[in-house]
Parts: sequence; structure tokens; C-alpha cells
Amino acid sequence: MMTPALKTAAPEPGSLPIEQTLAKELSVKPYQVWAAIRLLDSGSTVPFIARYRKEATGGLSDTHLRLLSERLEYLRSLEFSRRTISDSITDQGKMTPALAEALQNAQTKTELEDLYLPFRPNKRSKAVAARAAGLEPLALKLLNEPELDAETEAQAYLDDLKGITAVEQALDGARDILVEMFMEDAGLIEKLREKFWNEGWIYSRPVSKTLSLHPDSQKYRDYFEFREAFTKIPSHRILAILRGRAEQILTTRLETNGLLGFNDKATDDTEFISEILKKFRIRPGSRWLMQTVIYAWKYPIRVSLETEMTFRLKKKAEDEAIRVFAENLKELLLSAPAGGRIVLGLDPGLRTGVKTACIDKTGKVLECAVIYPQENRLSSLRTLKQLIEKHSVDLVAIGNGTASRETEQLVLELLKTCPELKTKKVVVSEAGASVYSASELASKELPELDVTLRGAVSIARRLQDPLAELVKIEPKAIGVGQYQHDMNQFRLEKSLRAVVEDCVNKVGVEMNTASPSLLSYVAGLNKALAESIVAFRNQNGPFKTREDLRKVPAFGPKSFEQAAGFLRIANGDNPLDRSGVHPESYAVVKKIMDRQKLDLNALLGNSDLLRNLDPEEFADETFGVPTLCDILSELEKPGRDPRPEFQTAAFDAKVTEIEHLTPGFILEGVITNVANFGAFVDIGVHQDGLVHISQLSHDFVQDPRSVVKPGQIVRVKVLEIDKARKRISLSMRLKEHVK
Repeated sequence: MMTPALKTAAPEPGSLPIEQTLAKELSVKPYQVWAAIRLLDSGSTVPFIARYRKEATGGLSDTHLRLLSERLEYLRSLEFSRRTISDSITDQGKMTPALAEALQNAQTKTELEDLYLPFRPNKRSKAVAARAAGLEPLALKLLNEPELDAETEAQAYLDDLKGITAVEQALDGARDILVEMFMEDAGLIEKLREKFWNEGWIYSRPVSKTLSLHPDSQKYRDYFEFREAFTKIPSHRILAILRGRAEQILTTRLETNGLLGFNDKATDDTEFISEILKKFRIRPGSRWLMQTVIYAWKYPIRVSLETEMTFRLKKKAEDEAIRVFAENLKELLLSAPAGGRIVLGLDPGLRTGVKTACIDKTGKVLECAVIYPQENRLSSLRTLKQLIEKHSVDLVAIGNGTASRETEQLVLELLKTCPELKTKKVVVSEAGASVYSASELASKELPELDVTLRGAVSIARRLQDPLAELVKIEPKAIGVGQYQHDMNQFRLEKSLRAVVEDCVNKVGVEMNTASPSLLSYVAGLNKALAESIVAFRNQNGPFKTREDLRKVPAFGPKSFEQAAGFLRIANGDNPLDRSGVHPESYAVVKKIMDRQKLDLNALLGNSDLLRNLDPEEFADETFGVPTLCDILSELEKPGRDPRPEFQTAAFDAKVTEIEHLTPGFILEGVITNVANFGAFVDIGVHQDGLVHISQLSHDFVQDPRSVVKPGQIVRVKVLEIDKARKRISLSMRLKEHVK
């Protein structure tokens, strides 16, 4: 039996800067951060630490731990860059106490790069060439003595051997030196950067008037004469504008004045130019020097900052979009499962017909067929009836894609004419089903089925258990985010995988039925180990106990420690194996049994007894009160599913197309996606409607996710329909509409 090592002395406060920084950022104690880092560095996973090491981390949640892990990676990378840059400057013999202090105080990689810019080796620039030509004294003289005549002073620096044959060349070289000096002043650039960000506006308009009239451009109509401040513009607008620019439909400008007209060419950059003058104590008096400062701001500095602002805007939008995508994905994965019921999956199609697949309670394919309602409705009805009767179908799952409503009408007609069929129909999101159908995984799971029929199987299975089926699909293909293809794909995939991992481990996995895809997300496992578990199961039969996992090839002690608590055995030899109690805690359960003089079967589910037990009575140095509380909760309801109860929505049979909608209609629908500005609702017309944040509730709503979640069934009222742009405006504020 394993014993978790939870008690280890933490370092003295202030001895580890990264830990102190993280503790401050997360608003937690330094010892919590130190313990979490120690566990992460030892190979422990976030789900395992959050669930089974609460004493060590002071109860840090998986959300805290994910953020901590991400920031830890950045801060360690920052420290590496700090050391590398410091060593490089020291090796050049140019390190000073002030510079060393500035490097030590830098909080971002951008600040470090600003400080390092003047010392970067092998730098090639116009200023370097000008210095080589001996023009630096001229540049400094004109900077410090603005009353001097620039052309007269430049005469002394003409040198045919150095290629300086004209006054203009000498002054251009001097200007290049000063411009680089301005650009390499870290304090100045940081001040200008933040000033640009805090006062900046993004403008957008069509590339041309002709293009703005094209039908394909209408989706960007809201951005044809648009402007908004950097600090206020929401993520979805940033991403929409950047996509419109990438598609060469929109053109953009970044300005520091929100009062400019779209045709204004001149911009007021006085404040920024003044910052340069103030920083270098430049006194008025030299027309050449003022022109140099204006040139430095308008061209190299401003252009560089505009690039940074665009990147920062995109980063801001990506951060928010990824967060929203992750939250929506979490809600979808944790949506209510229909459970062990026989399901008939229908993948709608017009020309290619409706693909059908009947699966049993475990997801095994019983029978498949293709029906063609448009060509022979009676034959299609007959086939559906035979499938439902033959296999005692409990639920009919209908994909929500093309021809979904027509297929739903077919099923409704059958159920109306044959009331003896005790079955219900459910419309299911088919997002990602086609991706799964054509995948290598689908070929392995369903080798005997045509690719077109695999989609129907996926639709049926995702009704039984959304989590188990959706993990087979690349998260970003599931369709609960916006502009996912415009984001940093590595960051998106990393974030979404973390969400899937947290959801899988929160629910737990039945190790005798789980697919390799599902098992691979269990804490401590990977694709290879997941496949080894399934191969061992296929060869040796169902697992009887969690301890049998140790017999799986390459399944070492660390993997067992991390994974065992999240793997379940419903009908094994040890009843505790179906619960979330970790094997390392079985001795604690034995202690409870002994003191209560009860066997395990009498203890499990005994709510009256378990709720009256004092966790402190059984706690010790190894297993503290938080762990005891979790153990008692698991004993009360072993193997409970944290997901909600399964419910179905009822679409209006008379409303199947956007043309059927009229303002004032009240309909039932399903939340498909939640964004910062509102929620999208499937009301059964092939086009989701939008409930704007202002229409979600009679009360003020700051975050739509506090009101609605993907998969939730809601009643909405139709406010407006824009058929040309296929936009439907909805409201959930029904009270004010009731007469």
C-alpha cells in the first residue's frame, strides 16, 4: 500500500523568487505554491494533485493548479532568458550595476529584450555603419547643442575614404545613430508602448466601396465604418476584424486618437514626440533635430509599436477566446448522459439519404441501414419502425446538420402513427462527427462499416455518453468556440486538452469498457499505456481489482499512483474499486469499518451513519481532514456521476426553416455555444439564434456563463430575423413579453 508523502518543510519566505511571485499572483500562501511545484516536478498530474493531495497544497483547485503550471513554465523561461542575457552582456564587458538591477527587476520577456537590444551581438543596422564611418560625435554634438547649425557641423565629417562625400550623407548617418539611440532606450519605449496601448484605437473599413457591396463581404458589414479603443474592444470583434483583414475585405488603422474621421490622414502624435524630447532633454532650437525626433517617432518607433499593438490585441483576443472555448467545451463534455439505453442514431442527409445505426446499451453496433425519405417515405417509415421494434429502441438520436428537421419530422410522423413505440427522439449536436468518421480511430473501432455510417454510430453514442464519445474527436473540431482556426494552435490545443483531462478525471472511467481514447486522458496515462490496458483486457478478460493494473506491461508505480483513483470497476471483487477512494486510502476505510464494527457493504451508502462521523477522528499525519471528507463523501455515494440528469428539448414541429420564423414566436431550444456577448441557441431551423447578453435575464448579467451553459434547454422569444445574413435575434426575457 502506498503512503503519500505530504509533510516536508517548505523553504524560508523570500528564498525562492518564483514561488513568491506565483503566490502573490494567485493570492495563495507560498507553501501552497512550493508544494504544488514540488509535486508537478515529481511527475504528478494536475487532476491527481487537486483530488488526492489537498493536504500538501492547502486545497488548491485544478483551476489554480493549471494557472500555476502555465505561469511556472513562463517564469522559468523568463529566468533562463534573464541569465542568458546577463551572461552575454557581462561577457562583452558592458555590465553595470544599474543595468544588472534593471535586468533583475524585469517582469516580462519584452522588458528583457528592450534592455538587451543595444547589446545584441552581430547587430547589423544603418547606425552601426554610421558609427563605423565616425559619425557618432556629430550625432551627439547635434543632440546636446541644438543651437548649432547642422549642415555647418556636418562639413567637418566629410571623408571620401569612409564613403561620406556629401553633407546629406553625414546628417543621415547622424540621424540613424540618434534614432537607434531613441529606440534602444528601454524606459522610453516602455512608456511609449503603454501610452499607445492605453490611448490607442483600432479603425476598420472596407478595402474598397465595390468590395463592400459584394455578398461575401456582408458578414463583415458591422466593421465597415468601425472604431473602438484597444482597452475596450472585446475579443470577438478583434478576431473578426483581423480575419476580415486576412481575407482582404477590411483594411485597418491603429491610431492614438478616437476622434479622427476615417478619411483623416494627419494624426496628432504631439504627446509621443514630447516624451522623446523630455527623455533626452532636447531643447527647441534645431530644425534638423526636431525633424529627426519626428522621423524617429513616425517611422521606426511607431511602426514597431503598431506591430506590437496588433500582436497584443490578438493575444488579448486569443486569451479570452481560448478561455471561453475551454469553458464551453467543459460544459459540453460534462453534459447529461442518457446512460445505458438502446439508441438509434440518425445522420440526416438529403441526396445521400439518412444513415441509421442502432447500438446496444454498451455502444455496440447492432444494425445499420440507409433510408431515402425524399424518394420513398413509406419505405423509410417502415424501416425505422422495424429497427425500433426489433431492437427495443429507447431513444432516437438525430444529428442537427443538414436535413435534420426533415428527419425529425419523419420520426415524429412515425411516433404519432405508431403510439405503441415507446421511444423518444432527441436532436443531438453532430459537430465533429464527420471528423471522427474519417479518422484512423474510427477505422479501427468500426472497420466493417462504411465511413458514411460511422457518423450515425457516433451520434448515437454521444447521446449515451457525450464525454466518452467526444474525447475521440480533436477538441477544436467539436464546434463550441469561435475563430478557433485563427488562434495559436499550440496554445489552443494545450488548453483544450487540459479541459478534457480535467473532465474525464472528474467523472472517472470504467476501465473494463473504456476506449483507448478515453483512457488516454486519465491522469498518469498516455496513448501507449491506454492501448496496453485495452490489449491486456482483451487478452485476459475484465479487470477484477485495481491492483490488476500492475500486471499491465509498462504500468509502473508512478502510473498506478496517478491513475488508480480515477479508474473504476463497477462489478469487481472490491466494492471500493467502483468509487473515487484511492487505493492508498483503503486502510483509512478499514479503520472506519473497525471502529464502527461494520463490514464494507454495510458501510457503503449508509448516509445516516457517514454524515454523522467526525473526519478529525480518523485523520492522521498522512491523511488529513480534507482527504477524510472526500473519503466519507465517496463512501456515501460510491461511483456517483457528477453530471446532471438527462433531459430532452421539444422543437416546434411547425418551425423548420428560418422563413417560418416571425417576431414574437416563443420556442424551446438548446444552448449550443456561450460567448462573452451572449448565447447561441438551436431552435431547429438550421441556423442558431443569438440571445444577446442584455436579453439573457431581467437582471443585469456580467458573465453569460452565470446564466446559461451549452446543452441547457431554454425557452426563447424571436425578436428579429435578418434572412440575408441568416441572423436570428432571440430573448430569454419572457416576462416582459407576456400580455
